[in-house]
Amino acid sequence: MKHRILGGTGMSVSEYALGTMMFGAMGNTDHEESVRMIHTALDAGINLVDTADVYSGGESEVIVGKALKGRRDDIVLATKFGMATAEDPNLGGGSARWIRRAVEDSLRRLETDHIDLYQMHRPDPHTDIDETLGALSDLVRAGKVRAVGGSFFSPEETVQAQWTAERRGHHRFRTEQSPYSILTRGVESRVLPTAQRYGMGVLTFGPLNSGWLSGRADPTTGHRSAGAGAKMFDLTQPGVKAKADAVHELTAVAAEAGLPLPHLATAFVRAHPAVTAVLIGPRRPDQLTDLLAAADVELDDDILDRIDEIVPPGVDVNPDDFYIDPTPPLTDKHLRRR
Repeated sequence: MKHRILGGTGMSVSEYALGTMMFGAMGNTDHEESVRMIHTALDAGINLVDTADVYSGGESEVIVGKALKGRRDDIVLATKFGMATAEDPNLGGGSARWIRRAVEDSLRRLETDHIDLYQMHRPDPHTDIDETLGALSDLVRAGKVRAVGGSFFSPEETVQAQWTAERRGHHRFRTEQSPYSILTRGVESRVLPTAQRYGMGVLTFGPLNSGWLSGRADPTTGHRSAGAGAKMFDLTQPGVKAKADAVHELTAVAAEAGLPLPHLATAFVRAHPAVTAVLIGPRRPDQLTDLLAAADVELDDDILDRIDEIVPPGVDVNPDDFYIDPTPPLTDKHLRRR
């Protein structure tokens, strides 16, 4: 397993990272099996484990804490805060009040005294970034957090955070976590270049695009094709139909290269020079085993050129792919009110 330095922090992390969103009520409810999967990933050379306080209501952090007993010092542990954890509006966001409580809750669930990378799960338009960075800097100085980062930040929000940190003497975001796959290449246009400009490490999630690149015969079926994300699989939508057509062509490219489609997909993301680590988020042991087999796959220029012909650089095949939009549009009626 190859390693890269995470955003100038000096921490060396594996090019594959284990995302644990699927451990707990949101996915695999068997704690012992989930713990074994984490151990399998660590034994395969993965040393970066990523979770969040909202994954299965904190259950994912509990599972990760169990799995890392006796191995904590060998692991770069990342978690996230900021998304609403309850209906109370004060139980989420980027306020100093919430950050101080959220980190203690995560430390307790993870059964550790420090977090290596503490990430803001989404930008908070209601809280001054100066307030957020100040509170996060206090955590770094207290030794509870080693480095801080953002997730799903727009280029403008990243620049604002970097400028604020410089001018106010705060610890700055060292990383950005963004969705990135062959089908969702929009981050190549501004998000990734902005991160590179500021020397940030980039963690990417969703390399299989919620199962579209999993190699299933019918990617519109599966546990994610219902609920809030159902529209991502509705073939009556033009963008979804365009994805299905692209997947058909990409499957042929993978076959010609002698690769399973998931291996092509994860290798594509790793090939971008801005990407530090690709988060894989398996739900079952067989999914993990299959993804680990692709850890050293390299794509040559011919294959990358073929992919570019199917999905041009900087393009999201389905513009409506993300049902969580980190930046409210100007047409949002809420912006008309104080």
